[in-house]
Amino acid sequence: MIADFFRSRWLGQVPLDRLFWRDMMLAGTLINMASSALALVLLGLKLPLWLVLAVHFAPVPYNIFLTSAVWRTAESGAKASLMLLGSALWLIATVVV
Repeated sequence: MIADFFRSRWLGQVPLDRLFWRDMMLAGTLINMASSALALVLLGLKLPLWLVLAVHFAPVPYNIFLTSAVWRTAESGAKASLMLLGSALWLIATVVV
């Protein structure tokens, strides 16, 4: 089931709107926020910095996957171009913040 989730997105079988808005902007952002919040809690508990950073950056591979899936799925057109730009900016924001 999880493999189907990743396979369908990688192969472009999911509509671009759903991939961008639901999977990336909503779910991906919530995952990043939860990871960052947990990292802050761990930092507050004075746990090792390597653990805090590992938790904070744990979603990065998933973020790269989502961005790549958007780029693989997008076709030509202004809307697709905006989503390509949005996905790249989102990826930068999730890694930096």
